[in-house]
Amino acid sequence: MSFAFVYPGQGSQSVGMMAAYGDAPAIQQTLKEASVALAVDLVALLAEGPVEELNKTINTQPVMLAAGVAVYRQWLAEGGAAPAFMAGHSLGEYTALVCAGALDFSDAIRLVRLRAAAMQSAVPEGVGGMAAILGLDDAAVVSLCVEAAQGEVLEAVNFNSPGQVVIAGHKAAVERGCLLAKEKGAKRALPLPVSVPSHCALMQPAAEKLRTAMADITIKTPTVPVIHNADVAPHSDPAAIRDALARQLYSPVRWVESMHFLAAQGVTLIAECGPGKVLAGLNKRTLESVPTVALADAAALADTLGKI
Repeated sequence: MSFAFVYPGQGSQSVGMMAAYGDAPAIQQTLKEASVALAVDLVALLAEGPVEELNKTINTQPVMLAAGVAVYRQWLAEGGAAPAFMAGHSLGEYTALVCAGALDFSDAIRLVRLRAAAMQSAVPEGVGGMAAILGLDDAAVVSLCVEAAQGEVLEAVNFNSPGQVVIAGHKAAVERGCLLAKEKGAKRALPLPVSVPSHCALMQPAAEKLRTAMADITIKTPTVPVIHNADVAPHSDPAAIRDALARQLYSPVRWVESMHFLAAQGVTLIAECGPGKVLAGLNKRTLESVPTVALADAAALADTLGKI
C-alpha cells in the first residue's frame, strides 16, 4: 500500500485537543521540546487555554506544528512506517518538512512564530479579511475576485475542495466579493474570523522577512517528498524549498491539485496527521477513490497502524 501523510494548519486548534492521545510518551516529549524552544509553556496552553491565547496567530502556528510533529513521532514510536509522500495545508507544510527531516524541529518552531508575527505586522488590524465561498466553481470565484477588487487586493487563495474556495485581500474588497458571490449563485459566502489575509499579495512584505530569516536556517533534502502548496511539486534542493516557503505566503494553497497529484502517484490511502478532521473532510469531497483517515486520537492512530 502506498500512503501519504497530510498535516493540518491554522483552524484545527482547540483547547484540550492533545488529551485525545492520552499520555503517549513521544507526544509529551515533543510538546515539552516545543515549550523549551519558544520559552512558552505550550503544554499548559494546549491543556488549559484560554482559547483567546491559543487562537492568537503567533501561538496557533507553533502549537499546530508541534501537534503534528508529536503525532508523527508517536506513529513512528508505535512501529508505523514512513509514508511515500507528505503535504501540509498552509502552516502544515512546515510540519511536513520537519517530519520529512528537512527542517530541525526547534528551528521550525521559532520560524513559524516569526512567520506569524510577520504576517500580522504586514497588514494592520481591520485592514484585511478572508471569506469562504461555497457552491461556485474555481473559475467563477477567480472571476468575481477580479470584478470585486476595484483597485484593491482580492484573490482566490485556498482551493480547498470542489465548491469551497477561500478569498482574501482588503476587507472592503472581501465584503464586495461576498455580495457578488451570492449574486452569482454561491450557496454561502462566509467571512472568516481572522485578521490576517493569508496567501494574497498583501503578504509579500511578510514573505521578504521570512526569506531573510530562512537564510540562517539549515534546510536539508527531505527524506520523504513533500508536495508544496505554491507549485504542487516536491523539491529536493534546499534553495528551492526556501523559495517555495516564501512564495507560499502570497500564493494560493492549491490543495485540490495537491491531492490529485498524490492520487496520480499511486497513493491509495491518506492520513491526516494531527488533531482535528478538517483535511479528511475536504479530501472526502475531493478524492472519491482515495480515502483519508484522521489520526485525531489514540484509537484512530492504533486502528490505522493495523491497516498499514
